[in-house]
Amino acid sequence: MLVSVPRRRGRKLGAALLPLLLLTAAACATGPSQRPPVAYEGSQQQVAPAPQPPRPAPLPPLGPPNRDTLTWHDCTGPTSARLGAATAPVSCSTMASTMDPPEAPGAGIVRISLLSAGSGAVPLLVLNDAGGEPGTLAAARLAQRMPPELLRTFRIIGMDRRGTGTSDPADCLPPPQRRTMAGFDPQATDPGQLAQLHAAVRETSQQCLLTLDERAQAYDTSRAALDVAELRERLGVPRMHALARGEASRVLTTFAQRHPDQVGRMVLDGSPDPRAGAQQAAEARAGSAEGAFDAFAAACGRSGPCPLGPDPRGAVAQLVERARAAPVPAPAGPVPAGLVVRAVLRGLGDPARWPELTGALARARSGDGSGLAELARPLVEPGPAGPPRMTGGMITRCNDTTLRIPPQQVPALAADWTRRFPLFGGMFAQDLVHCGQWPVPQRTPPVPDEPALPPILVLSTAHDPTVPAAGSATTSRQLSAGVLLRWLGSGHGAAGRSDCASAAVTRFLVRGAVPTPNTVCPA
Repeated sequence: MLVSVPRRRGRKLGAALLPLLLLTAAACATGPSQRPPVAYEGSQQQVAPAPQPPRPAPLPPLGPPNRDTLTWHDCTGPTSARLGAATAPVSCSTMASTMDPPEAPGAGIVRISLLSAGSGAVPLLVLNDAGGEPGTLAAARLAQRMPPELLRTFRIIGMDRRGTGTSDPADCLPPPQRRTMAGFDPQATDPGQLAQLHAAVRETSQQCLLTLDERAQAYDTSRAALDVAELRERLGVPRMHALARGEASRVLTTFAQRHPDQVGRMVLDGSPDPRAGAQQAAEARAGSAEGAFDAFAAACGRSGPCPLGPDPRGAVAQLVERARAAPVPAPAGPVPAGLVVRAVLRGLGDPARWPELTGALARARSGDGSGLAELARPLVEPGPAGPPRMTGGMITRCNDTTLRIPPQQVPALAADWTRRFPLFGGMFAQDLVHCGQWPVPQRTPPVPDEPALPPILVLSTAHDPTVPAAGSATTSRQLSAGVLLRWLGSGHGAAGRSDCASAAVTRFLVRGAVPTPNTVCPA
């Protein structure tokens, strides 16, 4: 039963200004430039006239220290355990926000988990991908990697997005079907074989809709932006300074469209193309993942003989083929081919873990899949950080797009993508199938006029396995005051990985120094 709660004045624009969820959070997420905005309905493209972009607003000051009404408690020990490493002192809190399901607008309550790190007086919100590490842990990890100047100025506030981590976790995927979907043969193109995937998706969707009931469609990017607005009020600050990684960038652009007068200094660390439909975006991600693997393979032999041999791509392709025939043995259970590919993709996201990924692949070639199982475990198994990350990521993705691919089209799509993207194409094609039985979200009207926003720093990473660099470049062009900084390195996100990018982010956030557009940081 959902409980009606009063709406705050900060939400008065409501659903009339939901820019991202026309389809796949794609068409109007960041506002128009000289190009016409494009909305996608499935594969149909509609082009509308482009209004003149507004003049950028000035970069806002940091503002006064926060005067929040939240209750914080020390959580250093549990956070260190969840991170798997010691961390500086951190505090945790929870916040009530409005669930706001489509069937009962303004009703219900969702509990949002928060973490605070750093000694500064000004809050800096950190958000992460819905299918990635929960925002609280991402914030604690970022605090360990960023320059001290940032931590002296800001309190880094990590938020677990609704349905992820411990923020009212959407834990509804039945374990058998979850394992089937995650481990499904990434090279499957036969209609009969793919029918097994459709059956698992159907059973999973039915169970989730029964378990979550009215909440099911309230886990999305649009409503996550409502949580950001609520947090700003609870922190008692006039503007929200924030950094979002990957797909979470859409949450900030939605917030900015709704509340332009509450936008502070914002950084989008890898932003998906705001004009791409779900299928186009997945196709681009498959290509980006292949490029990230090539960077990993090239780095494998730089400091000595590569444990995967002279041809790492060939070695991994052989491993996947062997796993298709017989899953790789591991103490916690055999690792099927699909889980091998997902473990590789996850390992590519952090170059600091590439030696771990290399060792896991080498052991798997010798019949020990324990390393790959550990890499993939957070995706498919619950843990101290919350439910399987695959769950929150899938539900958010399905609520953010109206695209539903008919089963009869899947074999041809899978065949095409496995040919063009040999390692990851099939997996990304299958991820599109996961939304096939999910209710289509309600359409929302586009934003009529883009507000004047202050400069927003957009980072791109040349070899990001999750967000193509071209998407970040497009985002920066679509924003009225987007400023692109390109890192020629590898991994998911540049902040905290590239010294050059981290320094630029710190100068922008702390001192208000806007980088020269298209600044390039070396690998």
